[in-house]
Amino acid sequence: MSVSNTLEISQDILDSARLTINDLKTEIAVSLYAQGRLSVGKAHELADMSLWEFRQLLAFRRISPHYEVSDLEEDMATLHELGRL
Repeated sequence: MSVSNTLEISQDILDSARLTINDLKTEIAVSLYAQGRLSVGKAHELADMSLWEFRQLLAFRRISPHYEVSDLEEDMATLHELGRL
């Protein structure tokens, strides 16, 4: 089941910030990722960007990737499943 929420932002505010709605979504995604509140997967979805594009944007802004022990364990399990370990 998918739930959609709506956030209303006046065009005047977007104009004052010189942002499009897509720019605002990207800014929110980057901010929430940088705060550790969204995973890179969810953040790139929110920004409506490919994972590659989003990672490039983070690198350009000098935002370090979040990589926890659980991420390493998941990556190791995937490599094992693929027969690459």
